[in-house]
Amino acid sequence: MSVPHTPAKIYRGRVADQIVEDLREQILSGALPDGSRLPAERELAASYDVSGPTIREAIRVLTAMGLVNTRNGSRATVTAQGDTLLAMSIASVVQFEKVGAREVLGLLGALNAYAAELAADQASDEEIATLRDAAGRTAGVESVEQAAAALQHFFVTLSEISHNPLLAALCRFIGDVQLGLAVKMSDGRTDDWEKVAGGLHPARVEIVDAIAAHEPQRAASLVRDYHRQVVERIRSVRRSEEIAASDAGLTDALAAWLRANAGLGNRAGDRRIGPA
Repeated sequence: MSVPHTPAKIYRGRVADQIVEDLREQILSGALPDGSRLPAERELAASYDVSGPTIREAIRVLTAMGLVNTRNGSRATVTAQGDTLLAMSIASVVQFEKVGAREVLGLLGALNAYAAELAADQASDEEIATLRDAAGRTAGVESVEQAAAALQHFFVTLSEISHNPLLAALCRFIGDVQLGLAVKMSDGRTDDWEKVAGGLHPARVEIVDAIAAHEPQRAASLVRDYHRQVVERIRSVRRSEEIAASDAGLTDALAAWLRANAGLGNRAGDRRIGPA
């Protein structure tokens, strides 16, 4: 595979950085789509009129960015997915700025409230029916994994029918974080999971009803109330009172989940809802 366009002119200075920027632009624009292979090192070196070590340095930087993968010494493969890039960015900010779990979970409430508001304005009857079906699947708690998957599906559906792709991507990742923490704190106990989320099924149905009635402000208010209850229930589960009872404990649990699920080795769709 050749580079899709004539490579940008390389000037003196940080040559590898200029190559990184050129290839990054091609990847983000879709000229080099997810799953495609970059040209071989020799071809890239000839295209940019640089040495092999310069190309290898550029590929290492792109790999650290999560834009390409070089497993098993093969040609670099583009691995750019919006959800993965967003997850890495958010996780980096959360860890660097030492953002607490309460702040992260509070942000999810605001994002999902906005998603519900948009959905009440814009979602079609068919989309609302899909959301209602997703809510119905959250009624029972046969296992923690099954219940977590059903809740994930409900909130992903809610974000998608907002018709705002950036909002949906933010909701998906932070929703994964909240569910991951809930599962971690429940320690696999279905009774603890029932306490966190199972008893809130009527609240989810009420959210759907408000969206179906095209009442955006009411839908947003119901979602905010729902998330406040979820956060309090996560903090009150039985597993290790010293963990669940403090913001510090929740933040440590958040950091552990992010390390396990939002690194370079975790592509979109591969993040675990279960304990880290």
